[in-house]
Amino acid sequence: MNKFQLGNPYKKAGHIIAIGAFLLMILRKYIEDSEWIRPILQGTLLIGLLIISLSKEKIEDEYLDSLRSQSYRLAFILAIVYSLVQPAINYAVATLLNQDDTLSSFSYFQVLFFMLIVQLLFFWQLKRMNN
Repeated sequence: MNKFQLGNPYKKAGHIIAIGAFLLMILRKYIEDSEWIRPILQGTLLIGLLIISLSKEKIEDEYLDSLRSQSYRLAFILAIVYSLVQPAINYAVATLLNQDDTLSSFSYFQVLFFMLIVQLLFFWQLKRMNN
């Protein structure tokens, strides 16, 4: 795993990229004819989260490497469960609200965003619990 990690200073850059993309996504809602920029901002947000996820901590040891690996496994498993369960939940809610009763799919962005957020949250929580 250490071969694929970025240095610790990249974590700050990842935060700036992710927060900037998120704020621009919010601002995009108030601009007319801005649908073309949506995939660019989504990709930028994913890149920022990936940079944060791949960046080393200030003091990186084997224990943190183990926690990071564990958080990646948990995120992967939960993303699969999310991908399997979410269409059924969307269908059930649409049925209850008398809306279109078709199974709607979701975008790659939703799955990747979910996976990266879950990985980061689990890693931070595992690290906090074990300090």
